[in-house]
Amino acid sequence: MTVIARALAAGRAIGSSTSVFLRDVGHGLLEVSHNALALVGLIVMAALIFALGRAEVRDSLEQHAFGWLQARKEARTPVDASILAGLTELDAVARATAANPKDLTHQQASVAQWISRRYRVAPEPISRLVKEAWMLGSRAGLEPTLILAIMAVESSFNPFAQSSVGAQGLMQVMTKVHDDKYEQFGGSYAAFDPVTNLRVGVQVLRECIARAGSLEAGLRFYVGAANLADDGGYARKVMAEHDYLRQVAAGKPVSTVAALPATWQPAPLPVADASSLKDDFADGAAPAEEQLAVR
Repeated sequence: MTVIARALAAGRAIGSSTSVFLRDVGHGLLEVSHNALALVGLIVMAALIFALGRAEVRDSLEQHAFGWLQARKEARTPVDASILAGLTELDAVARATAANPKDLTHQQASVAQWISRRYRVAPEPISRLVKEAWMLGSRAGLEPTLILAIMAVESSFNPFAQSSVGAQGLMQVMTKVHDDKYEQFGGSYAAFDPVTNLRVGVQVLRECIARAGSLEAGLRFYVGAANLADDGGYARKVMAEHDYLRQVAAGKPVSTVAALPATWQPAPLPVADASSLKDDFADGAAPAEEQLAVR
């Protein structure tokens, strides 16, 4: 009995020890899990705070969230097919000014993405304009980033923009002054076609630079300040945006909220100057195309 009692006592002791061991191990694993989850939570919070502090990341998250919410809303909205009955145009996409960003070169894609974020416009139409700017720049002997900078300053990439004196479209060309240039595109309404406006604007810009003899002087002609003492900071603003875009094209990091010089306010031409442009040109002064290129 003594041997059996000892064996039972030993068994109970071993069982108790094992139970205590397993309980301690369980508590330890639970504690480690809690600490690990707390650490992961802190890391996630720190990452979110850092990411939300960057404007481009915040913009990207907002776009994705809005797109998701829009898709959810559309999925819940019943489609009334009768609304589109008889209005379907399978070739309507051909009228769209858009391109797949993946079809651009790495340099062009970087510029398109930066512009899209900076001016809060869709990347597809911007990709088309960037591609066109590269092509036109090569043909006209102008840097594509300069062409894009003018669009940015003039219209913020709004193809339907119009100034108080009639400058229209992306490049804010004076349509009435340059109606002859739009004839080969079907008429003056083509000013609101983004690609056509871009092509006409580049032609006007090239003529202005050639007549003025330098880039900055050409910009003064382009904005209609050739005969004025001050262009309101227009050339400085264009060149600053041009410099940002060149850095982006070169692969350098540039904030999409980079500041520009003081806001430019166009200086209106005196009525007398505007009405006597034809006579001024006959006497050797700047032609109407340059003096009223955009203003």
